[in-house]
Amino acid sequence: MAPPPPAWVQKLVPSSPRGQDLLAAERSGSQVDSDRLAQLLHGKEDLELKDRIEKIISAEKVFDKNELLSMGRVDRIQRSLARGKTLKRLSDKHQWSKEEYKVAANISGEPNVYGLHDGMFLVTLREQGTPEQHKLFLEKAERSEYIGCYAQTELGHGSNVRGLETTATWDPKDKTFVIHSPHLTASKWWIGSLGKVANHAVVMAQLFVNGKNHGPHPFVVHIRDLKTHEPLENIYVGDIGPKFGYNSMDNGFLLFNHVKIPHANMLARFNFVDPVTSEYRRVGSPSLIYGTLTWVRSHIVLDSGSSLARGVAIATRYAAVRRQFQDRDAEEAGIGGETPVLNYKMVQARLLPLLAASYGLHFTGRGMMELYNANQEAMKKNLAGGTSKRSAGPEELNPGADLLADLHSTSCGLKALGSTIAVDGLEACRRACGGHGYSSYSGIGPWYSDYLPTATWEGDNYMLTQQVARYMLKTARGVLNGTAPDNETARILKHYLARKDTGAAFDVLNNDQDIVAAFAWRTAYLTMEALRLRDKEKQSWNSLLVHFWRLSTAHSQYLVVRNFYDAVVRDHKAVVAQVGEPTAKALIDLYRLYALTTFEANGAEFFTSGAVTTAQISLTRTKGISALLDAIRPHAVNLVDAWSFSDYVLNSSLGRKDGAVYEDLFARARTNPVNDLVFDPYPSSDTLIKRVDRQAKL
Repeated sequence: MAPPPPAWVQKLVPSSPRGQDLLAAERSGSQVDSDRLAQLLHGKEDLELKDRIEKIISAEKVFDKNELLSMGRVDRIQRSLARGKTLKRLSDKHQWSKEEYKVAANISGEPNVYGLHDGMFLVTLREQGTPEQHKLFLEKAERSEYIGCYAQTELGHGSNVRGLETTATWDPKDKTFVIHSPHLTASKWWIGSLGKVANHAVVMAQLFVNGKNHGPHPFVVHIRDLKTHEPLENIYVGDIGPKFGYNSMDNGFLLFNHVKIPHANMLARFNFVDPVTSEYRRVGSPSLIYGTLTWVRSHIVLDSGSSLARGVAIATRYAAVRRQFQDRDAEEAGIGGETPVLNYKMVQARLLPLLAASYGLHFTGRGMMELYNANQEAMKKNLAGGTSKRSAGPEELNPGADLLADLHSTSCGLKALGSTIAVDGLEACRRACGGHGYSSYSGIGPWYSDYLPTATWEGDNYMLTQQVARYMLKTARGVLNGTAPDNETARILKHYLARKDTGAAFDVLNNDQDIVAAFAWRTAYLTMEALRLRDKEKQSWNSLLVHFWRLSTAHSQYLVVRNFYDAVVRDHKAVVAQVGEPTAKALIDLYRLYALTTFEANGAEFFTSGAVTTAQISLTRTKGISALLDAIRPHAVNLVDAWSFSDYVLNSSLGRKDGAVYEDLFARARTNPVNDLVFDPYPSSDTLIKRVDRQAKL
């Protein structure tokens, strides 16, 4: 063990004012009630649940987060396995529900190697397997006898699922499917929990029956021996190597050489091959598959708010503690001392709109989940016992699933927008922390690198916008010919068409409802423009992709603004009753800040659509946004406190709740394992390390 610092170093403390006093002053200077606001955001029961589980998790040494930051990938992947096993054992010991287990996994920190077994393998078996297949596969998987993954993405194909190269060919002679990788690019790639852990995989492969390709279907494939854990014959599998982040996950590759699997291994809730006649059949409603995709994407929208909020909480607290330079006007007035960074308007303009966005995304995700649950109930009523015939794309659903079509489009657009805002926002938070933001001890960098793949998984963000545009065009055609369903998308298009000749007069600076209306107007304008370019001018789909991206972004921004408005403005009295007048007022200010900064950044589209004037755009920039930054600034720390991130969860020196930023940074630097090495720095010597004072333990 390296010796402790000398006594004279141990006596040193940060210069005054200290971080603890600064954050205490920030909190006492605001009337925002962070505790009541936390209950509005999360619910009292969820807050108590997280607190209870965190006490259990943090007491286990294997979940110590400081050691992870200095580990290489080989050590981290082993630690990930140890953490995953401990989570499973704790779950059995405390009889956690699925929701409690998910909370525990989130609190524990970085992903563990069972992540895709829990998040995709079990879900796919449950949602797409028959009752017989549940007994055959799911029950063993839930007991962790079968440990699996979801093998869809390939070396040569990601978003284009229809282009997958892995094949599953029906052999009527022995009633088996032959799984095969005909090319190197058919190798399954990026598959979480596959590299070293899984012994089974749900493999998406092109189904061939009697020479006809029926498209990608899911097959359960046994890939490793249950005793030796070695790959089975004609299967080549391994880990794909280090990544930009997510290095505690064993993302893997997988190749097959004419591997035979039984007939029962094709998941058959919606499609199956008759083993007697070799006839391919569809059963049930494939629309329900897209309900599952919508559920996943709705959760991503909900999580994007809290994921962004972690970075905002760290950066805001540190900006309240950190002091740099002196305000020029204060210096001229003879006021001494350095200025808190959070007082600089440029820092406020970078952080406070992200704070507003985190709230907006949270309320939108919560609204999405409520809509999803309501839609599932409607689907059960409309589709009970029936079958569905539909064309290839998920946007072309049968009339009984119009609600799902709208929800699917909404989830695609909001997944793209929410994860993009979070990814870009986390990087902005890191930069706002200055030099210390580059340290892993800031807590932002490690979180950013692990969150980053969200922008591409469950649908690449740019590709997903085509789904939204396709649905918007379909709805617009329905509005024009009188066949559109009665949903939100159709209503905003009808309103625009009824008023476009007389024009709009939206008071975005003084009327909260008009802000929502202006965003809806812009969406409708861009939709009708896309329809004109596509149907009248006959422009190619490829030539319109940038326009479609703008349309999807505009529609998704409208949905965030509308959901934010519904949550904090529409029923203001109910919000006041829950959190008090000062906190309710701060929430309205956050709503306006998100809406107006988004409006100002896209001013050209609002002006072109006729929703506003150039004078309104100018006033928004010079008066509206600036005034809102001033109004929110005193409450910034209490507003991030309401997210209820513990120091254990944030694992950040800069974002410590007590403000002891510099003490914590120095303590972590001093005790990091590199300081246990005594180097031999001289080129003439072949020795690298003279002495190691402490060996890290797994």
